[in-house]
Amino acid sequence: MYFLKSILILLFIFVSIVSNAQHQRLENYKNFDKEVISFGVQMGINYTGFNFTPTLNAYSAYGFRSIQSQTLPGAQVGLLASLKLGTPILRLRFIPTFSFQERVIKYYSTPKPNQTAETYNEERVNSSNVDFPLLFQIRTLRHGNFTAFAVTGMQFSLDLQSMEDKSQNYIDPFIKIRKKDWMAQFGGGVEFFNEFFKLGLEIKYSQGLQNVLVQDMSPVSKPINSLYNNSWIFTVTFEGGK
Repeated sequence: MYFLKSILILLFIFVSIVSNAQHQRLENYKNFDKEVISFGVQMGINYTGFNFTPTLNAYSAYGFRSIQSQTLPGAQVGLLASLKLGTPILRLRFIPTFSFQERVIKYYSTPKPNQTAETYNEERVNSSNVDFPLLFQIRTLRHGNFTAFAVTGMQFSLDLQSMEDKSQNYIDPFIKIRKKDWMAQFGGGVEFFNEFFKLGLEIKYSQGLQNVLVQDMSPVSKPINSLYNNSWIFTVTFEGGK
């Protein structure tokens, strides 16, 4: 539901920007593409979950009917530094970001003969990340005050809230994930030039490249073979020259 609402809101903003750009005769912020370096701030929301694989005997050995990962919303804010690579249509972007993320893993139990309702337990995994994405941005040429772009690159993430090194509580066990992760990112968006700054709207998908599960043989981690972070990220960027 959150995902659908966000898509609809961004589509509405996209249509509004395109409509304004078509009616705008004068080009705003003409000198932006002459700037070699530009800076800005980026704010947004993320929808983070796990790609996971269960162990081969996860359901039969531990009495689960299924295990599911639930995606939940979070928030993020970052600073942007953008370098023009010889031409206005190609830029290198570095965006140190602080993000809050939450995921849920649900363990659905096999119903017993006398049970009428399905039961499940859940484990919540919270993260407070410092993210360091380095992205290439490929833009179209300006059409009035409007451009579209695609981005791709890599991100290193450090989870400040990770319990990787914490002692496990076997009375009330929890999922441990690693502090560090590498992620591949790709996406796209649109930009609108105002008089003194450039407004960008962006959608990115971020996929973890390494298994972040710390397998400590606790009851909640035994049925899981691997966990990979993934996120849909929706951001608004305000960017200007030096």
